[in-house]
Amino acid sequence: MSEQQVEIRIIQSLSEIDAADWDACACPDAVEGARAKDPFTTYRFLKALEDSGSVGVGTGWQPQYLIALIEGQIIGVAPLYVKSHSQGEYIFDHSWAHAYENAGGRYYPKLQIAVPHTPATGRRFLTREGFEETGFNALVQGAVQLTDNNNLSSLHATFCTSDEAARAESLGMMARKTQQFHWRNEGYETFDDFLATLSSRKRKNIRKERATAQGFGGTIQTFTGDALTADHWDAFWMFYQDTGARKWGQPYLTRAFFDIAQETLRDDISLVLAERDGRWIAGALNFIGADSLYGRYWGCIEHHSCLHFELCYYQAIDIAIQLGLGSVEAGAQGEHKLARGYLPTPTWSLHWMRDQGFARAVGEFLEAERAAVDEEIEILTDYGPFKQVKVDEQE
Repeated sequence: MSEQQVEIRIIQSLSEIDAADWDACACPDAVEGARAKDPFTTYRFLKALEDSGSVGVGTGWQPQYLIALIEGQIIGVAPLYVKSHSQGEYIFDHSWAHAYENAGGRYYPKLQIAVPHTPATGRRFLTREGFEETGFNALVQGAVQLTDNNNLSSLHATFCTSDEAARAESLGMMARKTQQFHWRNEGYETFDDFLATLSSRKRKNIRKERATAQGFGGTIQTFTGDALTADHWDAFWMFYQDTGARKWGQPYLTRAFFDIAQETLRDDISLVLAERDGRWIAGALNFIGADSLYGRYWGCIEHHSCLHFELCYYQAIDIAIQLGLGSVEAGAQGEHKLARGYLPTPTWSLHWMRDQGFARAVGEFLEAERAAVDEEIEILTDYGPFKQVKVDEQE
């Protein structure tokens, strides 16, 4: 029996596809009310970005969603965007852009398969059950062909899974290995169970930090689902604007995103807020997946010692333990997370360059970078806060 022909289409708005068809590819595990493994590739999250103006005209993230079909049935989708810059990606390619343009090339626009503004690992080539191989191959090859046909410099897929990285390499893309700091739940029932696995010095330091933070003169509360209110989002928007202005020059997400989140995403959210003297003064926004908690944004209007660590890292661990989640992904960068129980973890991205000479140069860089990342992960892991297991030399 001959292989069925796959058709590739581009749509510029999620309004052109049914939510059920998208989610059948993005989160086939989320049936009968089950939580999606990856909350960020769901129709509701990506649609919130689009409807709020957080992507689209003027943002540098122009949607060109990739759709794969067999005889009219959607078997695969990918969140594809035309990018006019490299902001909001967290896998930094500014040096590549600079080198390519210095050599006379035009790096932008480029194509990006990603969840905008979201450095969280998940599938990027989303396939319906039963079409995993066919859909994956069609989406990769379709994206490469689209890049080539339009004479664009490059195609990138950021924060893909390690399995996708290996499979896409066999189809001609180049895999890049980077790292983040993630916390792993080893079956802990309480935060103290986690602390018991740490060295004495690190355990004492965390207890001291938590006591300092919780002594800021107010209370810390967590809200999710129907417990979230417009008042909470009004407060968090102030925090988010401050952080966005300091980190990126301006916030990536619009105010409308948080209004839509209240309507369509509140069950996916755990919002930690600190209150003092009758007003909210700091907050951390987390998204909840079936297996992981994803720390996304933090902000404050008052500075209090260690409150950032408490709201972003320790409260996240508390939430993950309470919900029985296997890990906490606390976002990009941050070696300061190591002392707080978050260990270096490989992350992956994929890249395809139309110019063969440029591709060779990038490939050489990625090979050297991967060796350096492997070494750094090994060194940082050895410096982690966990108790060292002594090995019997006679064994």
